[in-house]
Amino acid sequence: MRSVVIAALFLALSATAGRAAGFDAAQKAELDKLSQALNSIKTMKGAFVQIDPNGSLENGKFWIEKPGRVRFAYASPSDTLIVSNGVTVAVKNTKLDTVDRYPLVSTPLDLVLSNKLDLANNPNIIAVNREGSSLIVKARSTDKKVSGTVTLVFSDPGYELRQWTVLDPQGLKTTIALQNVEIAVQLKPSLFVLEERNRFTKGQSD
Repeated sequence: MRSVVIAALFLALSATAGRAAGFDAAQKAELDKLSQALNSIKTMKGAFVQIDPNGSLENGKFWIEKPGRVRFAYASPSDTLIVSNGVTVAVKNTKLDTVDRYPLVSTPLDLVLSNKLDLANNPNIIAVNREGSSLIVKARSTDKKVSGTVTLVFSDPGYELRQWTVLDPQGLKTTIALQNVEIAVQLKPSLFVLEERNRFTKGQSD
């Protein structure tokens, strides 16, 4: 499900109770700087390319306005649109005009979009290291019943998120690379309002 792939980034970075990994002083300092950089971002927009486990490509655009608002729109022929208005996360099938909704407060998105990331003390962050001009952060799923992980790649210096790769419990990898990212941009409020042709949700019809 495409929405799961997109949400995996946020799932990995959410805060939950538990003990943080045993990072050394240098690693904690790196994660503190990264947290500060991410928390300073209020708005962002750009494009993304998704590489599915079978090697096929999909693409689309995204917009983020913190706290709480996000939009991921896949390009045609995909039929997925994900919108959070700050209260509810909606996953829409644009072809069938069906919608699944989840309260933002019941999802990790509520914490990630609240400008309060603390990666050094997050129990789901399990590794951080440098590779060339990149900072690599690895996180496990917040769901203890799921063994999936996500690896995030940030530029170094700059701490710009470049891509993330999700490894699901079946060992399948999905990578999403961000392109043409702009921060501190003016965004229209309408981006975070879900367009609907009717009031019905998934499983209902006219």
